Amino acid sequence: MINIEEFVGNILKKDKKLVLGDVKKKPVFGEIRDDVKIIADFTEYSPLHNGHNHCMMEAKKQISDGIFVAIVPGPFERSGRGLPYIMTRKARADAAIRVGADIVVEGPPMGIMGSGQYSLCLAKMFKSLDTDHIPRGYKPFREFNEIMHRINQGFAVVPKPYKIVDLKSKEILYNGKLDEDNYVIVSLSKSLKKIEFDFKDKFIFIKRVEGVSGTKIREAILHSNLKSVENMLPKESIKILNREITHGRAPLNNIRDSENILRRVNEDSIEDIEMLALIDKKTVNALLLNRPFKNLEEIQNCISQGFSRHNKQRILSSMEAGIPKDTIHKYIENYPTVIRILNYKNNEVLNQFKKRIPHRRLEICQLKKEIF
Repeated sequence: MINIEEFVGNILKKDKKLVLGDVKKKPVFGEIRDDVKIIADFTEYSPLHNGHNHCMMEAKKQISDGIFVAIVPGPFERSGRGLPYIMTRKARADAAIRVGADIVVEGPPMGIMGSGQYSLCLAKMFKSLDTDHIPRGYKPFREFNEIMHRINQGFAVVPKPYKIVDLKSKEILYNGKLDEDNYVIVSLSKSLKKIEFDFKDKFIFIKRVEGVSGTKIREAILHSNLKSVENMLPKESIKILNREITHGRAPLNNIRDSENILRRVNEDSIEDIEMLALIDKKTVNALLLNRPFKNLEEIQNCISQGFSRHNKQRILSSMEAGIPKDTIHKYIENYPTVIRILNYKNNEVLNQFKKRIPHRRLEICQLKKEIF
């Protein structure tokens, strides 16, 4: 059985090298040589449940001759909430292909970015794929119908404090906060508009299925009670989960590289800590005042609350990764410099995908070889 914390630490080391290498590259674009439709969806698949499966199948049903591309994040294996994923992205990509995706590509390192930063990266990925259709699950309510209508007209709808606004007309479309799935749609429309990608009529809005909870699934797996949530998961997902658990590679959603975080916080200079992504001055001062630390809980108590309820977990992820703020900005500027293919259905689909997208710097992760 592998040492799971050492396993996670090795992933983080490799991913740091990956990100630092990407910063030095530039994207390469060429001509499109195929007219097949690209259906691209961004989903964490942690794990892939019946809600994800429903969204994928509905999109494939509507665009039956398209290539379904799943964008699965990404380096450092941390979610937008800064929390570790339940399985590696390779395992999550395997599940996506088994359930029905045609191609799985690597998304951005969400856990070490602010929400606006990774939304911008996702928008850039959609543009690099020259995406024709973007399926998104949503939670229905009366006011959201108008929001979806505006977005399908190609208008950016943006979240403001406790309200949702049409960016062009400044009209308030909704007073209040959105459910997370709905918020992602609105935020993405803003980012797509920012990079001048025409998303008129590209979104496929799919009503979210009831009775599925990613949180409940993760808790059940963490407590070795997968059977209690089997009705929420496709059989293919359960097979991948059992495979990863058997080999000691899951669940990972409660595992951090504690040793590296403690070393960095206890030993690094104030300048080195200050330069890390997401870390604010108040947190840095509290860390210096209270170090040395014996465990992550002590460190977490010194992290400022910030504007997001996920701020503490994101900063822990930043401490794990050790990537400077300036490097993240350079990374985002040219993102994606490389499109990494984590898995694919077959060689025919792969070749069709390569001809269809304008991005020419591809890497098939199984082969570790770039194709230009």
